[in-house]
Amino acid sequence: MTERNTDLEARTEAKPLPRVSPATDILEREDGFYVYMDIPGVRREDLKIDINENEMVVTGRAGQAASEKETFLEVQFGPGEYIRAVSLSDLVDREHIKASLKDGVLTIHLPRLEKASPRRIPVQSA
Repeated sequence: MTERNTDLEARTEAKPLPRVSPATDILEREDGFYVYMDIPGVRREDLKIDINENEMVVTGRAGQAASEKETFLEVQFGPGEYIRAVSLSDLVDREHIKASLKDGVLTIHLPRLEKASPRRIPVQSA
């Protein structure tokens, strides 16, 4: 690798990626809530979903860079970082959340907590 390429890589890495809030749909169904996010160019290994108390934060990095033999003439969805926070209801079962990524669309299922059924507490003698 030449010194010139190393300088270029250092400048590229130092420059922060543009941040974008992905287009998001949230649906409520009988079995819970569904979140759909458009995140083109993000690979599964470059995607993080973190839950902290009543907030779910989705971050992903899209890294489509031109090779040495290519030059982009126009870039509309190039390298960038997606970030989106979603508030979680107390009705969401946080232990059973599932996520899948297919064709640039992230699908997150937030299942409802099972309703606590009424029950009687037996009283025991001491």
